[in-house]
Amino acid sequence: MTDRKIILPSSMALLAQRAGYAPAVQVGATVYCAGQVGRTADLQVIADPEAQFVAAWENLRLVLAEAGCTFEDVVEMTTYHVDMRQHMAVFRAVKDRTFPRGACAWTCIGVTELAHPGLLVEIKCVAVSRAVPRDDSVSSS
Repeated sequence: MTDRKIILPSSMALLAQRAGYAPAVQVGATVYCAGQVGRTADLQVIADPEAQFVAAWENLRLVLAEAGCTFEDVVEMTTYHVDMRQHMAVFRAVKDRTFPRGACAWTCIGVTELAHPGLLVEIKCVAVSRAVPRDDSVSSS
């Protein structure tokens, strides 16, 4: 049996309900974040690449914050990119002003498409919380 806490920021309730997934799951001090993308709380994909990348990082920040973490707690990250050559310079610029440089293991993967048309990046990560896990965990086997 694994004790786990489902991490669900209130702004992502519609997405979690519609997609049937958890934005993150915390087991002990480890937080496993599902891939976050650049769309609004009402599930609209943001068309402008830079604004979409900013929103993807903000959505990841919200998930981590709900688990009591920050970007500094991230130990591993994977990013999935559509049209990586075209958008990587802008993505890196947004990342460099948002996320601590060189603070975690990072794998960057080019893909042909993501879950919805127009999405250009998905960011998933694993973080280790410095806070004590909460007692209101949901147990699942």
